[in-house]
Amino acid sequence: MMLKRLLSRIIRKGDLRVIDDKGKEWLFGDQSDPKVTIRIKNKKTELKMLLHPELAVGESYMEGSLSIEQGTLYDFLSLATLNIEYFKSHPFHKFSGTVSKLFRRLQQNNPIGKARSNVAHHYDLSDDLYNLFLDKDRQYSCAYFENNSINLEQAQIDKKRHIAAKLLLNQRDLKLLDIGSGWGGLGLYLAKETGAKVTGVTLSSEQHKVSKERASLAGMTDFTNFQLLDYRQQTGIFDRIVSIGMLEHVGSGHYLEYFNKIFELLDDDGVGLVHSIGRMDPPGTTNAWLRKYIFPGGYTPALSEVLAAVEKAGLWVTDIEILRLHYAETLRHWRDRFQSNREEAKKLYDEKFCRMWEFYLTSCEIGFRQNGLMVFQLQLAKKQDAVPLTRNYIDDWEREIVAREDRAAE
Repeated sequence: MMLKRLLSRIIRKGDLRVIDDKGKEWLFGDQSDPKVTIRIKNKKTELKMLLHPELAVGESYMEGSLSIEQGTLYDFLSLATLNIEYFKSHPFHKFSGTVSKLFRRLQQNNPIGKARSNVAHHYDLSDDLYNLFLDKDRQYSCAYFENNSINLEQAQIDKKRHIAAKLLLNQRDLKLLDIGSGWGGLGLYLAKETGAKVTGVTLSSEQHKVSKERASLAGMTDFTNFQLLDYRQQTGIFDRIVSIGMLEHVGSGHYLEYFNKIFELLDDDGVGLVHSIGRMDPPGTTNAWLRKYIFPGGYTPALSEVLAAVEKAGLWVTDIEILRLHYAETLRHWRDRFQSNREEAKKLYDEKFCRMWEFYLTSCEIGFRQNGLMVFQLQLAKKQDAVPLTRNYIDDWEREIVAREDRAAE
């Protein structure tokens, strides 16, 4: 069993028991927690896991040819991540990593047209699916947890408030551009709370439709303009620009194009905010399974490659904040909600889809807890004095909004 030899080299922590297609058991690790037993149901699955484990583990779980007999999917992926350094040092992984890096620009190529099809792959799924696990406002990005007792709904409200504070929305009728505006929740919040005139652009036809409907129902059509448009085709000058969870879909080969466009659209005294998943490691590649099934064309950047593009675009970085475990907590809530509504998801799609979505949410959560993922917020400007000298204005604005909300609730 060649897979046995591979696993004996890379599984050194935890307690992994593998049952092969003949019922024979193999034990790996140091027998510490977590304790997991998996069953590999046929030789084809064993071969796939030997040749391309990064892709095959997720595919086999989706297809049901790999089952978890003891423990949970979370336990299994957590155990795998505990041993990731041993896996990375294996000659096969080094070879496949080198090959992947050679093609990373091609994998992340998102020109106009292809970018729309890549977005549609994920965001134009059934509208009902996202209601099963997101908050009521459909914030599909990292929430902001001031403590672990806060629920998802409040944490997403706090995220929007935190972003608004950094945008320095200190006067009425500011023109604001939301690049990657999703289902319109952030744009509607900013327009309602500050009186900003918000233009939102998305490449998802489903998100665009919902955004327009929400603006109409809220009576906010005079303050919002949601468009089905590639950000590179946007024209005009804006006082504020915000982009939440969009940079992950840009691709490293397009970073300079992205920040050059922000520079072009931002007023001389303007302020921008880019919120993105990032990695603590140097630049790398996207996980093969995630790239194939969840986010084609997607890539999680290192700050080093993002800041290099910001510098070349001629923008000031006026503030950086790193949100470390906030997305792990967000994904935990999404995973719990999806599992609670799993039967509804199965009615929308099928068992294979549910397994895919479980694998996606679980593996991403573990990535933020154990594998070097985080979220960064970059505040950008053309002038170094576009925002106050200290960060006090951020806290002051948030306290003012909280007090206003408390008075309204009385």
